[in-house]
Amino acid sequence: MIARVGELQQLVDPRLRAATAAPPAAAATATRAALGSGTAGTTAFQQQLAAAAGSWTPGVGTQPAVLAATAVPGGASATGARRVQIAAAELGVTEQPPGSNDSPRIAEYRAAMRGAPGVGPWCAYFTSWVAQQAGTPLGETGQGFASVDAVYAWAQRTGRAVPNSASAPARPQPGDLIVWDEHIGLVESVAADGTVHTIEGNSSDQVIRRQHAAGSALGYVRLG
Repeated sequence: MIARVGELQQLVDPRLRAATAAPPAAAATATRAALGSGTAGTTAFQQQLAAAAGSWTPGVGTQPAVLAATAVPGGASATGARRVQIAAAELGVTEQPPGSNDSPRIAEYRAAMRGAPGVGPWCAYFTSWVAQQAGTPLGETGQGFASVDAVYAWAQRTGRAVPNSASAPARPQPGDLIVWDEHIGLVESVAADGTVHTIEGNSSDQVIRRQHAAGSALGYVRLG
């Protein structure tokens, strides 16, 4: 009698029928879907990651798993998160040969700037490329910049500069550019004690993660 009741329930409810007909692992998935146990939340999260990724172009030597691992940094805007993801996907890019300021991938960073700049220190090339890939290009016409001074001067002209000092440290956001005298990188995250974790091009001849004291930088560039 109980078995007959179960058969009648399966006929009435197709979701239960699908769960019973499937193999054990598939049946568990079908049952969760039928009962609504968290599947929609997972899909929404995946959609959020995809939206933040935007028009990301993968780098060399880094798999898309790195992108997912740094998907939505705390406190980041949507565009800031996208810049962090794009920069993180380039970790491990190195000069070829070392000390040359060049490689096939670094040549692509230079291509983010108009005017065909030549081979040279490439930290500003890298940040210009990241910003362009994220849809937030640097410069009044999106031209990008080959020098740190030019990036920060543009930021000051356009109200994007955030001054910083040891006596009055700013609170950067993930996706901000971090500027020193003749060097620039990207803020990946900020620790509770104010330590700034960064991704920088042309640091030890590569794209690499670093960390810095809160007041060490000259300032930041907030791109929105």
